[in-house]
Amino acid sequence: MGRIPIRAVLVCWLFLLSAIAFLDRTNLTVAGLQISREYHLDNVRLGWLLSAFLVGYAGSQVLAGWIAVRLGPRKALTFGVLWWGVFTLATAAVPPNIHGALWLLIAIRLALGVGEAIIYPTSNQFVARWIPVSERGRVNGVIFAGVGAGSMLTPPILTAIILAYGWRYGFWFSAAIGIVAGVGWYVIARDSPEQHPWVSQKERDSIQAGILVGDSSKPPIPWGAIVRSRSMILLTFSCFCFGYVAWIFLGWFFLYMAQARHMDMKSSALYSMIPFAAMTTFCLIGGVLCDGVARRYGLRTGRVVPSFVGLMLCGGLLIAGSHAASAALTAVTLAAGVGALYISQSAYWSVTADIGGRNAGVVSSIMNTGAQVGGAVTTTLTPWLAGRFGWSAGFFAAALFAFAGAFAWLGVNPEIQLSQKSIKSRISQAG
Repeated sequence: MGRIPIRAVLVCWLFLLSAIAFLDRTNLTVAGLQISREYHLDNVRLGWLLSAFLVGYAGSQVLAGWIAVRLGPRKALTFGVLWWGVFTLATAAVPPNIHGALWLLIAIRLALGVGEAIIYPTSNQFVARWIPVSERGRVNGVIFAGVGAGSMLTPPILTAIILAYGWRYGFWFSAAIGIVAGVGWYVIARDSPEQHPWVSQKERDSIQAGILVGDSSKPPIPWGAIVRSRSMILLTFSCFCFGYVAWIFLGWFFLYMAQARHMDMKSSALYSMIPFAAMTTFCLIGGVLCDGVARRYGLRTGRVVPSFVGLMLCGGLLIAGSHAASAALTAVTLAAGVGALYISQSAYWSVTADIGGRNAGVVSSIMNTGAQVGGAVTTTLTPWLAGRFGWSAGFFAAALFAFAGAFAWLGVNPEIQLSQKSIKSRISQAG
């Protein structure tokens, strides 16, 4: 592998899997117009399909975190990716004339959500075992840039496939590349640096020097400390707000541009790429900010300040963008808003790795449950608000959640692990 650190290779593979995960969960949005016509669904019922995925995803987060801790990142993530492939294929296999087709689709999407629940608790378990504290912001920035990349590439790629061959071919494509990537992860990944034959002694020493003392042991899962932690409560609430805002874009932006801004499918696909390009870019920027500010001003400032500022900017830009006069200005302004939102993405997951240590998979899964519940709420509530009060009301509600999520960050303290051991000195040493 030359001089490239093995952990960098594995992080890039997690970026790829993250992108594929969002390809598999947002392909329904791109194919939504065709699926709605074929199965006779209105926006509310299409929202049920989106929400079904998130209910399965949210309801399985803690179980997924436990599996990630017990099985390790290699086996857990491989199993999860293969699961996605099977249920993505199953979505395309439902005949439209079968009795109860809608409920069968809902069940399949719920099962897809159960499988995808493994991706980020597992990646955070990997971060806790493989990544020094001083690199976690950047690494999480790369991993979660896959969210924007996968969501950005989904509209043009699947639109081309759908227009040429039909929406089912788009789902077959999504499943195939996921299965290939999952097998690849099993081949190249290991649960810890000590187990990987390609890791040099120099890299192994570098990793160990930057891993927290609490990360190197195998304590029982501290359920009591988790549920009593003020940081966990506020972080989970803030992540709920984050998920609410993010899923307006992941679930509805393509249809918003088509229905509210009266664009054809190709134009909607083009404009829908802009917010996701912003997600990718600002997720990477947020990771760099998170680590850079932490090295200079301390871990709490580095995690909290960029997140607070990003969420506040997000709320203001959502309100402005929803009232923009032209479709182009709307897309750019709302893209800036979701970009500001994703400045905070790496901080959420870095904090759970910081305070969770070897139990980062479980800790992050609890936090991420909040995000998915928020997403399930917005995928159902947004079309109702849009139908009753107009699309601007949907974006205004999202802005209020962004503001609330920002203020929740002010009570988060990533410098205290759930074991109550301060990590201030460790971050200064690791930096």
